[in-house]
Amino acid sequence: MDRDHTNSPLAAFLRSARARLSPHEAGLDEPLLGRRRVSGLRREELARLAGVSVDYYTRLEQGRSRSASPEVLDALATALHLDDAEREHLHTLARPMPAQRRRRPRPQRVHPATWRLLDTLEAACRPAFVLGCRLDVLAHNRLAGRLITDFRALPAAERNQARFVFLDPHARDLYGNWPAVAADTAAMLRRDAGRHPDDPALGALIGDLSIHSEEFRRYWADNKVHQRTTGSKDYHHPLVGYLTITYQALTPADDPDQTLFVYDTEPGSPSEHALRLLAQWTDRTPADDAHPGSPSAPTASRPPNGIPRP
Repeated sequence: MDRDHTNSPLAAFLRSARARLSPHEAGLDEPLLGRRRVSGLRREELARLAGVSVDYYTRLEQGRSRSASPEVLDALATALHLDDAEREHLHTLARPMPAQRRRRPRPQRVHPATWRLLDTLEAACRPAFVLGCRLDVLAHNRLAGRLITDFRALPAAERNQARFVFLDPHARDLYGNWPAVAADTAAMLRRDAGRHPDDPALGALIGDLSIHSEEFRRYWADNKVHQRTTGSKDYHHPLVGYLTITYQALTPADDPDQTLFVYDTEPGSPSEHALRLLAQWTDRTPADDAHPGSPSAPTASRPPNGIPRP
Protein backbone atom coordinates (compact mmCIF):
# COMPACT_ATOMS: atom_id res chain seq x y z
CA MET A 1 0.00 0.00 0.00
CA ASP A 2 1.29 3.48 -0.87
CA ARG A 3 2.17 5.77 1.99
CA ASP A 4 -0.19 8.67 2.61
CA HIS A 5 1.83 11.85 2.13
CA THR A 6 -1.11 14.25 2.03
CA ASN A 7 -0.33 15.58 5.52
CA SER A 8 3.25 16.53 4.69
CA PRO A 9 4.03 20.19 5.51
CA LEU A 10 4.55 21.01 1.82
CA ALA A 11 1.27 19.42 0.77
CA ALA A 12 -0.67 21.09 3.59
CA PHE A 13 0.80 24.51 2.85
CA LEU A 14 0.02 24.30 -0.87
CA ARG A 15 -3.56 23.22 -0.19
CA SER A 16 -4.18 26.00 2.31
CA ALA A 17 -2.63 28.68 0.09
CA ARG A 18 -4.69 27.51 -2.89
CA ALA A 19 -7.89 27.46 -0.81
CA ARG A 20 -7.36 31.07 0.33
CA LEU A 21 -7.06 32.47 -3.21
CA SER A 22 -10.18 32.97 -5.30
CA PRO A 23 -10.12 32.77 -9.12
CA HIS A 24 -10.84 36.49 -9.28
CA GLU A 25 -7.97 37.33 -6.92
CA ALA A 26 -5.69 35.07 -8.95
CA GLY A 27 -6.53 37.01 -12.11
CA LEU A 28 -8.54 34.31 -13.86
CA ASP A 29 -11.09 35.97 -16.13
CA GLU A 30 -12.54 32.60 -17.14
CA PRO A 31 -12.49 30.12 -14.24
CA LEU A 32 -12.96 26.46 -15.10
CA LEU A 33 -16.59 25.57 -15.66
CA GLY A 34 -18.53 23.37 -13.33
CA ARG A 35 -19.99 23.65 -9.85
CA ARG A 36 -17.42 24.91 -7.32
CA ARG A 37 -17.40 23.19 -3.95
CA VAL A 38 -14.89 25.67 -2.49
CA SER A 39 -14.19 29.35 -3.07
CA GLY A 40 -10.47 28.87 -3.66
CA LEU A 41 -8.56 27.86 -6.76
CA ARG A 42 -8.85 24.39 -8.19
CA ARG A 43 -5.69 22.38 -8.81
CA GLU A 44 -6.22 22.68 -12.54
CA GLU A 45 -6.46 26.45 -12.32
CA LEU A 46 -3.33 26.82 -10.23
CA ALA A 47 -1.39 24.48 -12.50
CA ARG A 48 -2.43 26.57 -15.50
CA LEU A 49 -1.39 29.81 -13.81
CA ALA A 50 2.00 28.36 -12.79
CA GLY A 51 2.65 26.78 -16.18
CA VAL A 52 2.97 23.19 -14.96
CA SER A 53 0.99 20.06 -15.71
CA VAL A 54 -1.98 19.18 -13.53
CA ASP A 55 -0.48 15.77 -12.79
CA TYR A 56 2.84 17.29 -11.70
CA TYR A 57 1.15 19.81 -9.40
CA THR A 58 -1.15 17.13 -7.99
CA ARG A 59 1.85 15.00 -7.04
CA LEU A 60 3.37 18.01 -5.26
CA GLU A 61 0.20 18.79 -3.36
CA GLN A 62 -0.29 15.16 -2.39
CA GLY A 63 3.26 14.97 -1.08
CA ARG A 64 4.27 12.36 -3.65
CA SER A 65 7.03 14.54 -5.10
CA ARG A 66 9.62 16.77 -3.42
CA SER A 67 11.71 17.43 -6.50
CA ALA A 68 10.29 20.79 -7.58
CA SER A 69 12.92 23.11 -9.02
CA PRO A 70 13.37 26.64 -7.65
CA GLU A 71 11.86 27.94 -10.91
CA VAL A 72 8.70 25.87 -10.44
CA LEU A 73 8.41 26.91 -6.80
CA ASP A 74 8.76 30.57 -7.78
CA ALA A 75 6.08 30.12 -10.44
CA LEU A 76 3.74 28.57 -7.86
CA ALA A 77 4.52 31.32 -5.35
CA THR A 78 3.73 33.99 -7.94
CA ALA A 79 0.51 32.27 -8.98
CA LEU A 80 -0.54 31.97 -5.34
CA HIS A 81 0.34 35.63 -4.63
CA LEU A 82 2.63 34.63 -1.76
CA ASP A 83 4.53 37.33 0.09
CA ASP A 84 8.28 37.13 0.76
CA ALA A 85 7.93 35.14 4.00
CA GLU A 86 5.49 32.68 2.41
CA ARG A 87 7.68 32.28 -0.65
CA GLU A 88 10.70 31.51 1.54
CA HIS A 89 8.59 29.04 3.51
CA LEU A 90 7.55 27.25 0.33
CA HIS A 91 11.17 26.86 -0.76
CA THR A 92 12.15 25.67 2.72
CA LEU A 93 9.46 22.97 2.80
CA ALA A 94 10.48 21.72 -0.64
CA ARG A 95 14.13 21.17 0.30
CA PRO A 96 15.34 17.58 0.62
CA MET A 97 14.86 16.29 4.15
CA PRO A 98 18.59 15.80 4.92
CA ALA A 99 19.19 19.52 4.30
CA GLN A 100 16.37 20.43 6.66
CA ARG A 101 17.71 18.20 9.41
CA ARG A 102 20.95 20.13 9.36
CA ARG A 103 18.95 23.25 10.30
CA ARG A 104 18.35 22.27 13.93
CA PRO A 105 18.45 25.37 16.15
CA ARG A 106 21.79 25.95 17.79
CA PRO A 107 22.13 27.18 21.39
CA GLN A 108 21.32 30.88 21.34
CA ARG A 109 23.24 33.60 23.13
CA VAL A 110 22.50 37.30 23.24
CA HIS A 111 25.62 39.13 22.14
CA PRO A 112 27.05 41.68 24.61
CA ALA A 113 26.61 44.37 21.95
CA THR A 114 22.89 43.57 21.83
CA TRP A 115 22.67 43.89 25.61
CA ARG A 116 24.31 47.31 25.35
CA LEU A 117 21.88 48.30 22.62
CA LEU A 118 18.95 47.33 24.84
CA ASP A 119 20.35 49.64 27.52
CA THR A 120 20.76 52.46 25.02
CA LEU A 121 17.20 52.04 23.82
CA GLU A 122 16.00 52.02 27.44
CA ALA A 123 17.66 55.41 27.97
CA ALA A 124 15.95 56.68 24.80
CA CYS A 125 12.53 55.55 26.08
CA ARG A 126 12.27 52.75 23.54
CA PRO A 127 10.94 49.34 24.59
CA ALA A 128 13.01 46.59 22.98
CA PHE A 129 13.30 42.82 23.24
CA VAL A 130 14.95 39.86 21.52
CA LEU A 131 13.08 36.78 20.32
CA GLY A 132 14.84 33.58 19.37
CA CYS A 133 13.78 30.22 17.97
CA ARG A 134 10.24 29.18 18.93
CA LEU A 135 9.62 32.84 19.90
CA ASP A 136 11.61 32.32 23.10
CA VAL A 137 12.15 35.66 24.84
CA LEU A 138 15.93 35.86 25.13
CA ALA A 139 16.27 39.41 26.48
CA HIS A 140 14.34 42.65 27.01
CA ASN A 141 14.92 46.03 28.58
CA ARG A 142 12.98 47.20 31.60
CA LEU A 143 10.56 49.35 29.62
CA ALA A 144 9.57 46.42 27.40
CA GLY A 145 9.01 44.39 30.55
CA ARG A 146 6.73 47.07 31.94
CA LEU A 147 4.82 47.48 28.68
CA ILE A 148 4.28 43.77 27.94
CA THR A 149 5.29 41.58 30.89
CA ASP A 150 8.46 40.90 32.85
CA PHE A 151 9.45 37.57 31.37
CA ARG A 152 12.34 37.30 33.85
CA ALA A 153 9.80 36.89 36.64
CA LEU A 154 8.27 33.87 34.91
CA PRO A 155 9.49 30.28 35.19
CA ALA A 156 12.07 29.52 32.52
CA ALA A 157 9.68 27.30 30.54
CA GLU A 158 7.17 30.16 30.22
CA ARG A 159 9.53 32.79 28.83
CA ASN A 160 8.03 32.53 25.41
CA GLN A 161 6.00 35.02 23.38
CA ALA A 162 3.55 32.42 22.03
CA ARG A 163 2.83 31.05 25.51
CA PHE A 164 2.20 34.59 26.72
CA VAL A 165 -0.15 35.47 23.86
CA PHE A 166 -2.25 32.30 24.00
CA LEU A 167 -2.08 31.18 27.63
CA ASP A 168 -1.73 34.33 29.76
CA PRO A 169 -5.11 36.05 30.38
CA HIS A 170 -3.31 39.40 30.70
CA ALA A 171 -2.43 39.28 26.98
CA ARG A 172 -6.09 39.41 25.91
CA ASP A 173 -6.57 42.66 27.82
CA LEU A 174 -3.19 44.11 26.86
CA TYR A 175 -3.39 43.89 23.06
CA GLY A 176 -5.92 46.18 21.42
CA ASN A 177 -6.47 43.60 18.66
CA TRP A 178 -5.69 40.29 20.30
CA PRO A 179 -7.04 38.10 17.45
CA ALA A 180 -4.66 39.74 14.95
CA VAL A 181 -1.70 39.37 17.32
CA ALA A 182 -2.63 35.74 17.99
CA ALA A 183 -2.95 34.92 14.28
CA ASP A 184 0.43 36.52 13.53
CA THR A 185 2.04 34.67 16.44
CA ALA A 186 0.81 31.29 15.20
CA ALA A 187 2.01 32.19 11.69
CA MET A 188 5.46 33.11 13.03
CA LEU A 189 5.67 29.75 14.78
CA ARG A 190 4.63 28.06 11.53
CA ARG A 191 7.60 29.71 9.81
CA ASP A 192 9.92 28.40 12.55
CA ALA A 193 8.45 24.92 12.12
CA GLY A 194 9.35 25.01 8.44
CA ARG A 195 12.90 26.13 9.16
CA HIS A 196 13.44 23.67 12.02
CA PRO A 197 11.23 20.61 11.41
CA ASP A 198 13.29 18.39 13.71
CA ASP A 199 13.33 20.69 16.75
CA PRO A 200 11.79 18.63 19.58
CA ALA A 201 11.30 21.67 21.83
CA LEU A 202 9.31 23.41 19.09
CA GLY A 203 7.20 20.30 18.60
CA ALA A 204 6.52 20.16 22.35
CA LEU A 205 5.55 23.84 22.39
CA ILE A 206 3.12 23.44 19.50
CA GLY A 207 1.62 20.38 21.16
CA ASP A 208 1.20 22.18 24.47
CA LEU A 209 -0.43 25.21 22.86
CA SER A 210 -2.73 22.94 20.86
CA ILE A 211 -3.88 21.18 24.03
CA HIS A 212 -4.53 24.32 26.06
CA SER A 213 -5.75 26.84 23.49
CA GLU A 214 -8.66 26.33 21.11
CA GLU A 215 -7.74 29.59 19.35
CA PHE A 216 -4.21 28.37 18.71
CA ARG A 217 -5.54 25.16 17.17
CA ARG A 218 -7.73 27.20 14.83
CA TYR A 219 -4.98 29.62 13.78
CA TRP A 220 -2.45 26.79 13.40
CA ALA A 221 -4.83 24.93 11.10
CA ASP A 222 -4.88 27.98 8.79
CA ASN A 223 -1.30 27.10 7.81
CA LYS A 224 -0.36 30.76 7.38
CA VAL A 225 3.21 32.03 7.57
CA HIS A 226 4.28 35.45 8.83
CA GLN A 227 7.53 37.32 9.41
CA ARG A 228 7.36 40.64 11.23
CA THR A 229 9.42 43.44 9.74
CA THR A 230 7.66 46.74 10.42
CA GLY A 231 4.18 47.63 11.56
CA SER A 232 2.07 49.03 14.36
CA LYS A 233 0.31 47.58 17.37
CA ASP A 234 -2.26 48.87 19.85
CA TYR A 235 -1.94 48.34 23.59
CA HIS A 236 -4.31 48.91 26.49
CA HIS A 237 -1.94 49.16 29.44
CA PRO A 238 -3.39 48.96 32.96
CA LEU A 239 -1.21 51.88 34.15
CA VAL A 240 -1.07 54.34 31.25
CA GLY A 241 -4.10 53.41 29.15
CA TYR A 242 -4.27 53.17 25.38
CA LEU A 243 -1.23 53.66 23.19
CA THR A 244 -0.18 52.81 19.65
CA ILE A 245 3.39 51.79 18.93
CA THR A 246 5.28 51.25 15.71
CA TYR A 247 7.88 48.53 15.57
CA GLN A 248 10.89 47.53 13.53
CA ALA A 249 12.35 44.03 13.49
CA LEU A 250 16.12 43.68 13.10
CA THR A 251 18.27 40.56 12.77
CA PRO A 252 21.56 40.54 14.71
CA ALA A 253 24.45 39.66 12.41
CA ASP A 254 25.70 36.84 14.65
CA ASP A 255 22.45 34.81 14.71
CA PRO A 256 19.85 34.78 11.90
CA ASP A 257 17.40 33.01 14.23
CA GLN A 258 17.25 36.00 16.58
CA THR A 259 15.09 39.08 16.05
CA LEU A 260 15.46 42.39 17.88
CA PHE A 261 12.18 44.30 18.10
CA VAL A 262 12.38 48.04 18.72
CA TYR A 263 9.22 49.97 19.63
CA ASP A 264 8.57 53.65 18.97
CA THR A 265 5.67 56.12 19.12
CA GLU A 266 4.62 59.13 17.05
CA PRO A 267 6.44 62.23 18.36
CA GLY A 268 4.14 64.48 20.34
CA SER A 269 1.30 61.96 20.35
CA PRO A 270 -0.71 60.79 23.37
CA SER A 271 1.02 57.42 22.88
CA GLU A 272 4.45 59.02 23.30
CA HIS A 273 3.22 60.74 26.45
CA ALA A 274 1.86 57.45 27.81
CA LEU A 275 5.13 55.66 27.09
CA ARG A 276 7.15 58.38 28.83
CA LEU A 277 4.86 58.12 31.84
CA LEU A 278 5.50 54.40 31.91
CA ALA A 279 9.25 55.02 31.62
CA GLN A 280 9.15 57.45 34.55
CA TRP A 281 7.28 54.92 36.62
CA THR A 282 9.86 52.29 35.63
CA ASP A 283 12.69 54.60 36.68
CA ARG A 284 11.21 54.76 40.19
CA THR A 285 11.26 50.99 40.64
CA PRO A 286 14.00 49.43 42.79
CA ALA A 287 17.35 48.80 41.15
CA ASP A 288 17.06 45.05 41.58
CA ASP A 289 14.02 45.15 39.27
CA ALA A 290 16.21 46.17 36.35
CA HIS A 291 17.01 43.67 33.63
CA PRO A 292 20.36 41.93 33.91
CA GLY A 293 23.06 44.22 32.59
CA SER A 294 21.09 47.49 32.85
CA PRO A 295 22.93 50.53 34.26
CA SER A 296 21.05 50.29 37.56
CA ALA A 297 21.71 46.59 38.06
CA PRO A 298 25.02 45.01 39.06
CA THR A 299 26.91 43.88 35.98
CA ALA A 300 27.74 40.56 37.61
CA SER A 301 24.03 39.66 37.72
CA ARG A 302 23.85 39.32 33.95
CA PRO A 303 23.59 35.65 32.92
CA PRO A 304 26.17 34.75 30.28
CA ASN A 305 23.58 33.74 27.72
CA GLY A 306 20.97 36.42 28.45
CA ILE A 307 17.59 35.36 29.76
CA PRO A 308 17.70 31.57 30.22
CA ARG A 309 15.93 29.77 27.45
CA PRO A 310 13.00 27.49 28.23
